[in-house]
Amino acid sequence: MSTKEQHNETADTAEETFEQTTQPSEAEAADQAEEESVSTEDSRLAELAKQAEEHQQRYLRAQADFDNFRRRTAKEKEELAQYASMKLISQLVPTVDNFERAIAAASSNSDFDSLAKGVDMIFRQLSQTLEAEGLKTIEAVGQPFNPEFHQAIMQVESDEYEEGIVVEEVQKGYMLKDKVLRPAMVKVSG
Repeated sequence: MSTKEQHNETADTAEETFEQTTQPSEAEAADQAEEESVSTEDSRLAELAKQAEEHQQRYLRAQADFDNFRRRTAKEKEELAQYASMKLISQLVPTVDNFERAIAAASSNSDFDSLAKGVDMIFRQLSQTLEAEGLKTIEAVGQPFNPEFHQAIMQVESDEYEEGIVVEEVQKGYMLKDKVLRPAMVKVSG
């Protein structure tokens, strides 16, 4: 081997050695990439843990708000049920006052015509108050029997009415707005 060839071979070896020392080995590169990956994953996990904590706090606040809302509405509902009749009662108090006056006048005076007239006026006042709240009487006599509005207590023969028509009302029926409060007790032609 000539000196020139030895020199080229030495240069090639030196170059390879230089390349090996300046460039990281594949194992070192893999370790470095893994460290970067672990570091990235750790920061991502920390960020996700922070978000999970924020969502947990929001959930707990929403749950507390809902519990407060439920308690508040339950209390309001209880108060509403307790005082629901307050408006009606306040409208009926003057009628009670008039009854008391009529009773006091009847005990001091024996004029039954005045008493009857006073009671009739009080009855009209009471009827107006109840009608204003939505109470209506159910028309029964002469109407076809309807089990939703009428309660038949007897079937009678009638020349005046066809079969299945209400002949007589034994007790008035009432509706409160659109609901039957009490069906009318009736006698029906048979």
